[in-house]
Amino acid sequence: MEITVNDITSVDKELIISADREDLEPKFKEAYKKYKGQINMPGFRPGKVPIKIIRKRFGDEIEQEEVSNYVQEVFEEKVVPEYEPVGESQMLELNWENDELEAKFKIGARPEFELTDLSEIEVDRLVHDVTDEEVQDEIEQQLKQQGNWEVVEEEITEDHRVTVDAIPLDDDGEPDEENKAEETIDLSKEESEQFRDDLIGQEVGDEVNVEIGHEDHTHSFKLVVKKVEKMHKADLTDEFAKKASNGEAKNVDELKSLIKSKIQEQYDQSSDDLFKNDIIDALVDKHDFEVPEVFKKQVQNQYVERVKQQSQGQLPPDFDEEEYKANMEDRAIRDAKWYFLNEELQEKFEDIEIKPEDIDEHLEAEASRYGIEVDQMRNMFAQNPQQLESLRNSIREDKVFDKLKDEVEVNEIDKDEYQKKHDEKVKA
Repeated sequence: MEITVNDITSVDKELIISADREDLEPKFKEAYKKYKGQINMPGFRPGKVPIKIIRKRFGDEIEQEEVSNYVQEVFEEKVVPEYEPVGESQMLELNWENDELEAKFKIGARPEFELTDLSEIEVDRLVHDVTDEEVQDEIEQQLKQQGNWEVVEEEITEDHRVTVDAIPLDDDGEPDEENKAEETIDLSKEESEQFRDDLIGQEVGDEVNVEIGHEDHTHSFKLVVKKVEKMHKADLTDEFAKKASNGEAKNVDELKSLIKSKIQEQYDQSSDDLFKNDIIDALVDKHDFEVPEVFKKQVQNQYVERVKQQSQGQLPPDFDEEEYKANMEDRAIRDAKWYFLNEELQEKFEDIEIKPEDIDEHLEAEASRYGIEVDQMRNMFAQNPQQLESLRNSIREDKVFDKLKDEVEVNEIDKDEYQKKHDEKVKA
């Protein structure tokens, strides 16, 4: 048996396992012995069919199965320990002809690179303290949600909800009454912006012609105003505060404090997520190395599996998997590079270790998220080693980010400046 490795790129390798009948004969003999005890043929007692006949009748199938088993064993026992392939290795060929075996694989090698000086990396961090105005806006939204719409006899403003008959107009501008439809338009919502200029100032019974634009064409309609409604918000009372907070707040002041803390928590979480993403982008940009093709494909396959999970276990009927993978290629390369950078960083930060309390903290957070007992969540992870290892990896990554916060240069900027920079980055 011989293993040969040829370079395709610095990280992509062609690996060939070669063997002959002499290498495989012990496996064949064992297989024939096993099948002799299982095969029943007319004219022979059970387990007494001569191996010569078994070889003649079933030899190709038995030997092909053993060849596959042999290749798998060699790969796991010889290739993996010596070459440490990364990603899902791809079998290119498996030939067993004239007592000669040749199995070709495409495997990935771990890229070699040196970590850059982390202090030279500059990352923006969104910092925002929630204002009283933001709290009041949220309260206004909650008051509207608990309020009700009242029919009014007044001119339409952007605060109204309008019910209209939408009647299509043909090419000559004539109304198509047969295809009219009743529509309700809340002018306070962003998606209703295209109707505001035409409807504001109108009253019940008025008619206006509008054009609804698409990418390459427009549709003309006549809108007949049938009903105008105005939102009557709920009253901001202590009773409202109790109901809106499910009892967490006993009065209006406590509700405001509760809302402020929750909005701040959302901003802080969003800031952490954005910061992690920006650190990854900055690190990837600073390190120029190739990633194995098989590893990139593995990441792309994971994206597809995520789409499948989000669609109740099946891909959408019109989903083009290959096109989706092609569109996600740059993202897959970025995520693959981060995988290797993260490993290198874990080696650099030697004091990273997972303590029992780290796992307990994450389990408590997950249990709270899904509304179940911590012990139940702990049992779920205990019964699923793969999920537990995923949790450990997540904790390790979080610890890496905690270290990076002290290593890289962090620019704290407000949300307006952050949004401006983000927009410029996307445009570029």
